[in-house]
Amino acid sequence: MAATTEAATSEGLHKSLKQRHLTMIAIGGVIGAGLFVGSGVVINETGPAAFLTYALCGVLIIMVMQMLGEMAVAKPSTGSFAEYARDALGPWAGFSVAWLYWYFWVIIVGFEAIAGAKILQYWIDAPLWLMSLILMLMMTATNLYSVKAFGEFEYWFAGIKVATIVIFLVTVSLFVFGLWPDSKLDFSNLTAHGGFFPNGKGIIMAGMVTAVFSMVGAEIATIAGAESDDPERAVTKATRSVVWRISLFFVGSVFLLAVILPWNSTKLGASPYVGAFERLGIPYAANIMNAVVLTSVLSCLNSGLYTASRMLFVLAGRREAPPQVLKLSSRGVPAYAILMSTVVGYACVIAAFVSPDKIFSFLINSSGAVILFAYILIAASQLVLRRRAQAEGRVLRFKMWGFPYLTIATIVAMVAILVSMAWRDDTRSQITLGLASWGVLLVVFWLLRGYRTKAPEVVQDMPASTS
Repeated sequence: MAATTEAATSEGLHKSLKQRHLTMIAIGGVIGAGLFVGSGVVINETGPAAFLTYALCGVLIIMVMQMLGEMAVAKPSTGSFAEYARDALGPWAGFSVAWLYWYFWVIIVGFEAIAGAKILQYWIDAPLWLMSLILMLMMTATNLYSVKAFGEFEYWFAGIKVATIVIFLVTVSLFVFGLWPDSKLDFSNLTAHGGFFPNGKGIIMAGMVTAVFSMVGAEIATIAGAESDDPERAVTKATRSVVWRISLFFVGSVFLLAVILPWNSTKLGASPYVGAFERLGIPYAANIMNAVVLTSVLSCLNSGLYTASRMLFVLAGRREAPPQVLKLSSRGVPAYAILMSTVVGYACVIAAFVSPDKIFSFLINSSGAVILFAYILIAASQLVLRRRAQAEGRVLRFKMWGFPYLTIATIVAMVAILVSMAWRDDTRSQITLGLASWGVLLVVFWLLRGYRTKAPEVVQDMPASTS
């Protein structure tokens, strides 16, 4: 990876992530507060068929991960899809996807800090700003200490999330099949309250925006994989496991929620998993699930800070971010990149209190669509790089399925989601603000390109693994 001095070049980012870290990051990476809380909103809006919405979104995420896996195995890089976009589409694309992805995660970092603070207030009577600040400082310290500390934190917190989902799947399955005490075989909630599509079949598309955003994070494994001791193996396992992860954790659990609780229940909107566990008669369900959601929030905050700092590090290597960002600490972490990414998180926390209806809502809405922009650029990159590899006669050890048809279909589907967002009044602002953010980035790119000197770039990609 990039470095500004001879010593930094020789040492670079420490490859301290082990296979167990990458495995758990991959498994738990897509489980966040968006599933534990947002799934209830989607069910309330869509009806019992909400699991079909999650299934459709899951297919898109699986396709994107398969494309990323193909590129990451061929060329492991901490820059991941930003470097692939640069190679395939040009410098503007690499610049765009890196900054868009960075922007998305630094906003999420601030958002999750506030969400975590609100959960802590369930037990602790303290000001929201103070709790948010404490959480931000904790995650900053974790990322600054070492990449191994980040990996260990994610390993255990992702483990808690996975264990909770597994327990939920097992216990609720026993309940709906009549194998739980005082239960009987009952799937009536799927049709008893206005039918399977109470709000019409077209409403399935309405929840796709929330569902897609709740699944964001699977691609972090391809970024972290470059800092592991065996990038090819790590990325391959993470990519191949995404199918069963999404099928079980998202589609499976949302289906069971729709079975055990009526789709129009107020318990779904508040906290669907709490409502489900209370239906089973599990004591202290609210306390247990609040603790689990808190771990999810901290995990997302931790991962977001890690991901944002690595993207910023790559940008600095391309002389598209301040050069100080390239400096590594004695522990081999990009300390300046981490600190610069936390600044936005702290600013979000302040904005949420100073002007929650204007500044903070603007930041959240403007970041809403950018992840889809980034995903479209990833798919377009794979389309170009795969054709280039075929033309050069190179053999790829990991391939996207059904190329080029599934790649093109995935791009079309994501564009369709953006169009549906523009059509709806409640999501139109996300498209307009997202496009405005991208437009500003492109203007900055062309200004930088015009004023930069012709000095050589300092980026040095990690060597592709061989076998």
